[in-house]
Parts: sequence; C-alpha cells; structure tokens
Amino acid sequence: MQSFSAIPSISLLLLATLLCFLNLAVSEEGFCSAPSIIDSNSNGNTLYSKVINPTLSPSHLQDLPGFTRSVYRSDHALITPESHVFSPLPDWTNTFGAYLVSPAMGAHFVMYIAKMQESSKSGLPPKDVERFVFVLQGPVTLTNVSGIGQTLMVDSFAYLPPNSEHLFESFETATLVVFERRYAYLENHIPEPIVGSTDQQPLLDTPGEVFQLRKLLPTTLPYDFNIHIMDFQPGEFLNVKEVHYNQHGLLLLEGQGIYRLGDSWYPVEAGDAIWMAPFVPQWYAALGKIPTRYLLYKDVNRNPL
Repeated sequence: MQSFSAIPSISLLLLATLLCFLNLAVSEEGFCSAPSIIDSNSNGNTLYSKVINPTLSPSHLQDLPGFTRSVYRSDHALITPESHVFSPLPDWTNTFGAYLVSPAMGAHFVMYIAKMQESSKSGLPPKDVERFVFVLQGPVTLTNVSGIGQTLMVDSFAYLPPNSEHLFESFETATLVVFERRYAYLENHIPEPIVGSTDQQPLLDTPGEVFQLRKLLPTTLPYDFNIHIMDFQPGEFLNVKEVHYNQHGLLLLEGQGIYRLGDSWYPVEAGDAIWMAPFVPQWYAALGKIPTRYLLYKDVNRNPL
C-alpha cells in the first residue's frame, strides 16, 4: 500500500485546492477564509470600492512571496490586482495606467485601468481607434469637439467614435476602465458619440437565464462591439456553457464566484479582469453573500470573415 508520504506533490496540490473549495461552502468569510467583499472598514455607499481598493491577496497568503492568482493561457487570461503594473499612460497627463488586455495576448482590443490624479487630462487614441470609458471613481469631465462639457460620475460611461476629438479631465482623483479597438468600418454606417449611465439602461430579456442584463451601447450595425452589465444574485449561474467566436474582456465590479475558462476553474472577486479568446469554453457562478456585477466587452455586428 502506498504511504501518504509517497503521494506525488501534484496530488497534494489538488487535495489542497479541493479543501479550499469545500471550505468555501462553510466559511463565513468566502474563499477559504479570505476577507469578505464588504468589511467593517469599507464604505458600503461607495460603488465599486473593491475595484478601487482591491484586496491584493487572500489574508492567509499575503505574506507568501511571489504569490499571485493571475494566469495567462493561449485562450484566456485572469489578471488579478496584486499583479497590476501601473506606469504613465502615453499621451495622457498626470495619469497612470495598467493594461489588462492587449493584442500581445491575442486580443483585438485593449482594456486598461486609468488612474487620473488631480489636474489630469486624457490623450486621444490612435487613428481609426474607437474608445469606451466607464467611470469607476469620479467625477470626470468629458469635453467634445464643440467645447461642450459633461460631468461623468461613477457608473457613467461614454463611447467616442474613431477620430473624434474629445478630452477627459479630472480635477480630483478618478479611476476609469477603458476599452479601445480599431474600428471595423461598414459602408453607410457611422457610429455616434454616446454618454449615459448604467441605471438609465433598461433590463433586457434573457431567455433561459436568471441573471439581469443591460447593454450600454446600441445593438445597431454602426457599433462593432457592445458593453454588457450583468448582475447575478448569490447562487445564480449561467445556464449556457458558452463557446462562440466572440472575444470578451471582463472586469468584475462587485461580488465573487467561480469562473470556468477552458478546462480550468478560477475563484474570482471584485477587481479581477478576464480575457476570453474565441471559442474558449466559459461559465460563471456567483457565490458569497452579496450580488455579482461584471462589465463585459463583446465584439458584435461584423462577419467573422
């Protein structure tokens, strides 16, 4: 009979992982006794506070050198806050950015966090590149080519078509998540700038599913991508195990759960970012004590050829 000491180290690792997930069901604090999404020191009135001030690692691993939950594979990536690397954003003033998704990993878009300091200004994207901005911490002021300014608060967003003059300014600290991609032109179809907020968007039908869905951009042909806001109550999950040609870029805004990507299963929480390549199997279940909300990029309205 094989002794316990002879069990290969990989088996011990799998056993530890299994015990971690089992503990999830009985722990009062979530992932293997990691801190709750909302703790006694957090401001419950601040939207997306865990994205702005993330838990850099579970409490029992904070003193473990070299630890990260980030993973990169050929068909997906999980980028977690403890591995973010911020540096000055090109063409922006007094702003630091962390690129979470880019063509270097196989994506056809970029997704980054922009941390604007006092008296900061945005730069323009490259030629023929469109931009979508979602405010995580604000306020910020958006000024268009006509010199008209609008104030964007938390949960507000703006879509800027390719080659449109615009400026984001912040007179105090602000945090944005930004998506940019090279626009796929379609004859006789021209996208228009859009400014709005999540609560203005109607809930849409999701046949066969239980989550709540809002789409922040029109579903019409001029727009070659959309941004979804998806809300899950604890215990809810995707019914469809999706495999499709679309790419995704995801930022978990609130809550925690389990995300399947390919053959891997990842515990995730607010502040985590995910890239999904075409045709990678994907599935999500919300866990913990508070609802999940995530923001999801999806390319649409164009022939894959």
